[in-house]
Amino acid sequence: MVIKLISHRLTCWEGSSVGCAVVCIFCVSLSLFLCVSVILSCLLYDGHWYPKENMFSFQTATTTMQANFRKHLRMVGSRRMKAQTFAERRAKSFNRSWSDPTPVKQDSLQDSKDSGDLQASCATLEDGGCDDMDWEEEREMERAACEGDDFIPPKVMLISSKVPKAEYVPNIIRRDDPSIIPILYDHEHATFDDILEEIEKRLTSYRRGCKIWRMLIFCQGGPGHLYLLKNKVATFAKVEKEEDMSQFWKRLSRFMSKVNPEPNLIHIMGCYVLGNPNGEKLFQKLKNLMRPYSVTFESPLELSAQGKEMIEMYFDFRLYRLWKTRQHSKLLDYEDLL
Repeated sequence: MVIKLISHRLTCWEGSSVGCAVVCIFCVSLSLFLCVSVILSCLLYDGHWYPKENMFSFQTATTTMQANFRKHLRMVGSRRMKAQTFAERRAKSFNRSWSDPTPVKQDSLQDSKDSGDLQASCATLEDGGCDDMDWEEEREMERAACEGDDFIPPKVMLISSKVPKAEYVPNIIRRDDPSIIPILYDHEHATFDDILEEIEKRLTSYRRGCKIWRMLIFCQGGPGHLYLLKNKVATFAKVEKEEDMSQFWKRLSRFMSKVNPEPNLIHIMGCYVLGNPNGEKLFQKLKNLMRPYSVTFESPLELSAQGKEMIEMYFDFRLYRLWKTRQHSKLLDYEDLL
């Protein structure tokens, strides 16, 4: 009977004109109400009525949707916060040249720059360095050793075995310059003392009493750091914190020339230390450690004009390009570099 009534109402609505639109809408509403009643009556199962709380209602649906939406917002917000914190940590890690937990106060850095002369000179005196008398005596001894028109100031090359194909580097140096002294050291097992002893021995064999005017350190590293030895990464913070590393640069300074009218030059090759501001801080720290000796650090890009000038100072440019193109290849033949 109900179905017949619904059918009658729908037929009435379909055959009605525009004038009875209100009546037809009322008929449809009534039909839908009766249809819902029929559906509810069909929910009887074995004479039992389903509990009301198990039935779907618009109120519970709205509450569920709101809860899910609030959960979604919390998840999105959590992901956003995690992304922000990760971005901040990543930015901080890129600003630092190496994973170094050593805290460095900005005030101390500024003070070290402002009073670098005083601190370095005091440290040199405390370590048994040269006072005015010793400085003058050593300079006169060096000047006497450098007498003669045939004297060429030595250029020392420190080559780390960590550099790919480092064993071929002594074969590509300039052959028309006998002042270049290549020193290939073992990155894995050598110590700072071993390097300094080898420098002293090679300088003595070149000419007793002479000092370094130019120096090239060919090693691995990156923006703001130098990978000199195994587990010995030189950053401006580690150089200040680790005693053996700071002593290495202080003792190295005593091999630098005192009679050079220009600042002694140390080139860094194999890595671009000045890739971020920490590279400048590292060079400034090393200059302070090596005072009162006048030393300048440079780390130009190899593809720049300064880099080409640096390469031509130590290497046969043609052989260097050949070595560079095959540095990471297994096709490098020793005969090609002869």
